[in-house]
Amino acid sequence: MFDKVLIANRGEIALRIHRACREMGIQTVAVHSTADAEAMHVRLADESVCIGPPPSKDSYLNASAILSAATITGVDAIHPGVGFLSENADFATMVEEHGLVFIGPKPEHIGLMGDKVAAKQAADSLGLPVVPGSNGAITSNAEAAQVAERIGYPILIKAAAGGGGRGMKVARVQGELFEALTQARTEAKASFGYDAVYLEKYLDRPRHIEVQVLADDQGNVIHLGERDCSLQRRHQKLLEEAPSPALNAEVRAAIGTRVTDALRRLGYRSAGTVEFLYENGEFFFIEMNTRLQVEHPISEAITGIDLVREQIRIAAGLPMSLRQEDVHFSGHAIECRINAEDPVTFLPSPGLVTDYHAPGGLGVRVDSGLYAGYRVPPYYDSLIAKLIVHGQTRNECLMRLRRALEEFVIGGVKTTIPLHQRLIVANDFINGEYDIHWLERFVAGGEPHRPGS
Repeated sequence: MFDKVLIANRGEIALRIHRACREMGIQTVAVHSTADAEAMHVRLADESVCIGPPPSKDSYLNASAILSAATITGVDAIHPGVGFLSENADFATMVEEHGLVFIGPKPEHIGLMGDKVAAKQAADSLGLPVVPGSNGAITSNAEAAQVAERIGYPILIKAAAGGGGRGMKVARVQGELFEALTQARTEAKASFGYDAVYLEKYLDRPRHIEVQVLADDQGNVIHLGERDCSLQRRHQKLLEEAPSPALNAEVRAAIGTRVTDALRRLGYRSAGTVEFLYENGEFFFIEMNTRLQVEHPISEAITGIDLVREQIRIAAGLPMSLRQEDVHFSGHAIECRINAEDPVTFLPSPGLVTDYHAPGGLGVRVDSGLYAGYRVPPYYDSLIAKLIVHGQTRNECLMRLRRALEEFVIGGVKTTIPLHQRLIVANDFINGEYDIHWLERFVAGGEPHRPGS
């Protein structure tokens, strides 16, 4: 097992990783920008190293600075967390070339799944169902028109190296196709430095279902069930729940087995999430995230399995401490992402946290690095806390969540807590009847009405 791990991230996820390491008897090294010098994970880590000024490109995306920090502190391994360099195959390779362990998948699998076109082709070859679309990146308007005609409108245009909704456009009719292509390519180039795009059939009312997996170097692959991540605004997740209200035990077992079989054939290692759109009883692969997910705590809540601990064990070359038959699902869990944003306009709200009180009680967990006197910096993602609630039933979970949100106090900055309070009392949400477009409609004009309602 490792003696010392460097955490190449910030915020609540860095604190989450630190806690897992300390419970395993592993010392931690926090890296931070000058803007994060007073962050909670920096205060709690055994050692800390400043790696640059506030801009991410000069600090958390600066691989040389991170590797230098790893060298001078004598760590055994680097955990990349989520975002930043967590899905950068080149960084994973550099870590290994420096004689350190990258706590994550093999670089070749990170690279494969990081290219959305290649990932879709790989999924198809591994027997996973895929959304109808182009066979690869689109090279011309003429080719785009032919593919769109074959699969039918509406068409979704996606950046091959995309993520977070950037480089993604919808063409509902033929007359919108070429302009949408141009916009998607321009956005993809600006966001990822790579303007390749591909086409997929646009599904009208799907759910976003993702399957959590763990795999070790001994060929053992298990799944921890699914998470429903359909509540999104501009392709950014806001609330997730596990299990999905849309699936039953039989469907869950079937898609879980299909995913684990595919990743076993791939030779995958570490934690990962295979994401699908689900509509009319059918799954369609959209991407795989080769890292820990922000919403991983709800899978931990319903299984009792510490995903970060298993990640670290796997990276150390140990077999997983459990098999599929050891995974038992208990109750229901929901995660609310609390962002430092105006709950109506969604404009960022950085600044000084004047008051902070986290909710507690049975089944309530808060992952956050906040404290009274902390200053939320304006340079990074606005996520400042995650509220995770678990109950024996979905209804119990919802009632507990209402109570926890009422208790949650974050003063000095605006947050999305009021939006969550509105959201969880909406009839459609209470009934579990929503899709990936539901939240946009809800935010735009109150609770949406489904056709026929």
